[in-house]
Amino acid sequence: MKTRITELLGCQYPIIQGGMAWVAEHTLASAVSNAGGVGLIAGGNAPIDFLRDQIRRCKEETDKPFGVNIMLMSPNADDLAQLVIDEGVKVVTTGAGNPGKFIPAWKEAGVKVIPVVPSVALAMRMERAGADAVVAEGTESGGHIGENTTMCLVPQVVDALEIPVIAAGGIADGRGMAAAFMLGAEGVQIGTRFLASEECQIHPTFKELVIKAKDTDSVVTGRYTGHPCRNVKTKFAKKLAEGEKNGTLTPDEFENLTVGALRRAVVDGDLESGSFLCGAIAGMVNEVKPCADIISEIMSGAERLLK
Repeated sequence: MKTRITELLGCQYPIIQGGMAWVAEHTLASAVSNAGGVGLIAGGNAPIDFLRDQIRRCKEETDKPFGVNIMLMSPNADDLAQLVIDEGVKVVTTGAGNPGKFIPAWKEAGVKVIPVVPSVALAMRMERAGADAVVAEGTESGGHIGENTTMCLVPQVVDALEIPVIAAGGIADGRGMAAAFMLGAEGVQIGTRFLASEECQIHPTFKELVIKAKDTDSVVTGRYTGHPCRNVKTKFAKKLAEGEKNGTLTPDEFENLTVGALRRAVVDGDLESGSFLCGAIAGMVNEVKPCADIISEIMSGAERLLK
């Protein structure tokens, strides 16, 4: 399958792995890239020396295109923006802000810039700033989310832009990819499905939660803090949601409880105080497979339907 995304990124398939903080490290990223997609290393709030090592290890594990995701509200964003140039990373996706001040230097260094956007307005601003493509991410996604759904957001962004659009949110199989292409997308970004890959290094408890999740097993918390996140509906997540709803948790108390909660989920599998970020599509994810098998199944299903 050839699209403007495969041409832009030099990959075999128009599938990008989501830049999931604490999850998207070199092992997962290289596996996705070796399988024909584009793997991402998540910058998050990690130290620059650690991320430099992650990038170099990924280079050792794949000769295919891979990228780095930068959360622009992170304190390390400026240093990481320079690191990707220094290390010759060819693809950058961004979230939680406007990467406009970094784009000229990235473009000069030959970096392909793909911001993640939750609205048409931000998508148009990113195109004017020089982005090569955008990821239109619906509220079905795991982690930090906007309010617009994928099916509503993607075609409106496609209609508003000249650059290619990658769809994200609620896509886990060939049917989802084919639907995204019918809406005008030329690629898809997938996160939750790769949580249940053999190469994903998350705690076994996290994988088990994803595998066992039903369609109603996700919950959004943190809207009143201005940073809504979609999580697996654990006792901890329900406690946060209830505290937010009935006012027994102030925004400051909420933030204090959730500091470090993603690390506790990913690394420790801590059900008592960990935030297991996951998309609403988890109910469709029923077994752990290698990344290569996941991508092959998605591509064969999508191609069959699109024909």
